[in-house]
Amino acid sequence: MKKHTLSRLSLKSIRISEEIRHSYNGLFIDLGELVVFTINVIKQLFRPPFEYMELIKQGFILGNKSFGLVSVTGFIMGLVLTMQMNPVLADFGAQSLLPSAISVAMVRELGPVITGLICAGRMSSGIGAEIAAMRVTEQIDAMEVSGTNPLGFVVTTRVMAAMITVPVLVIFADAFSLIGAFLAVNIFEDTSSTLFLDRSFSMLGFRDLMPATIKTVFFGFFIGLIGCYKGYNAGIGTESVGKAANSAVVSASLTIFVIDLVFVLITNLL
Repeated sequence: MKKHTLSRLSLKSIRISEEIRHSYNGLFIDLGELVVFTINVIKQLFRPPFEYMELIKQGFILGNKSFGLVSVTGFIMGLVLTMQMNPVLADFGAQSLLPSAISVAMVRELGPVITGLICAGRMSSGIGAEIAAMRVTEQIDAMEVSGTNPLGFVVTTRVMAAMITVPVLVIFADAFSLIGAFLAVNIFEDTSSTLFLDRSFSMLGFRDLMPATIKTVFFGFFIGLIGCYKGYNAGIGTESVGKAANSAVVSASLTIFVIDLVFVLITNLL
């Protein structure tokens, strides 16, 4: 009886180890394919013909879908953050630093990261599902047969549109967060808009703006790239559309955190 139980336990442990090994192998294979896909997309960025009209169309679609959610989120973040920080600063008699603290926190970290996560949920999932549907319905195969380069027309335009759209959305999120912060500050004391803006931008400098702007470009690039990669390599069947959208959101969100960590480390070293 004991021998039988031990043999069953050993078989379970072997199966678990094999599943772990296969998952790790699949992860490394997926990373390798993503690197190759990224290289091909970067090459395609510099190869004519350039699909300007498709780029403008995709930029408008991506920005229009995310603008409302990004604006409302930024406004609420500024409002809530101000109301949370005001009692803390009031204990130290430093309420005058509240606008500058909010602006630095939103511009340097909260604005880019939260907007990037929202765009990962909206853009990356939408791109992944759309391209996966094109793959399932054989539209991409039809493009290749007809002589159209799907990597340039479908993938590159969406990646570039995300690169352009995400930084613009971050700017709007920061602006609406300051509007929310201004309203929250006026709950506690009467402050003019001129004084609030002067205090908000008094502590912002080149060191705050440049890293935040550059990393949003990387956010947009990988949000578009991962969505395109998951959709472009989707399997056969309609269920692969949902899988591509879900995996695109998870992968893009994790990538945003990794990029943010790298930029924070680089900024601190500089």
